Amino acid sequence: MLMPAIAVIAGFGFLAWGADRFVAGAAGTARNLGLSPLFIGLTIVGLGTSAPEMLVSVIAALDGNPGIAVGNALGSNITNSALVLGVAALIAPLTLRSKTIKREFPVLLLIIAISWFLLRDGDLMRGNGLVLVAGVLPLLGWMYWIGKRGEADHDAVAGELPDLSLPRSLIWLTVGLGVLLVSSRAVVWGAATIAELWGVSDTVIGLSVIAIGTSLPELAATVAAAMRDEHDIAVGNVLGSNMFNLLVVLGLPGLIAPGRVDPEVLIRDFPVMLAITLAVAAMAFMRSGPAQLGRPAGAVLVVAFVCYQWLLYD
Repeated sequence: MLMPAIAVIAGFGFLAWGADRFVAGAAGTARNLGLSPLFIGLTIVGLGTSAPEMLVSVIAALDGNPGIAVGNALGSNITNSALVLGVAALIAPLTLRSKTIKREFPVLLLIIAISWFLLRDGDLMRGNGLVLVAGVLPLLGWMYWIGKRGEADHDAVAGELPDLSLPRSLIWLTVGLGVLLVSSRAVVWGAATIAELWGVSDTVIGLSVIAIGTSLPELAATVAAAMRDEHDIAVGNVLGSNMFNLLVVLGLPGLIAPGRVDPEVLIRDFPVMLAITLAVAAMAFMRSGPAQLGRPAGAVLVVAFVCYQWLLYD
């Protein structure tokens, strides 16, 4: 039990570091090749923040543990919406002013509905995976169009891109990718071993241990943005990550290792994910004055997350 636990804990740490270096290297390379900062901020950086989830999903599917991959996709969304936003709101109540946030909630709900529809028969086949992964293209196009119209929060994200030379960018890109690959394999091996020792399914481990660990970068980025008074960026990062998780992280196992999905995913985890997403939107926007997630809302979200984790192991 000791070695699998060490592999998971150390793997999460290296995943976070590797993702940071990979995003910096990819963004720096793209900037040196002449791509616009806005495009880099909305595509490379946006997808890069979900790199830990993506790599864990790929490695898990290749290793014959698709339950970890599926659980990671849904569990990361629940963790982001409940734990990450909840903790951020407890530390610094989030006031939302951007129109983009109001637009992104309905899009996220649409993606949740499409994902559930594709998996409603309990199968995640290659056709389902292809539809989900292909869905990221119109999403990125829509986000870029919104950004071109002058939304301030996306401009701020683009303005935070690293200023690295091309050789240094390529070095960090290579190092970050290598660290992501090695740490992902360590996390998957440790998680699968722990699941076997605890007598729980791979899906439950993906929904809990893996989801929390791979969401640590989002937690750090969201709390940091909230403390810098960049509240729209804090919430926007979470919504964007959740969209990518459902389209790419959930779609990849279907392409790599198609098969049956744990029935509990449809009757327990999808409804929980939908309910928490609706609760966040309701608490933020169904009030007079500016949209806000205050400390009471943050407390409710954290308690909901704890209750969900208890439900998984009950």
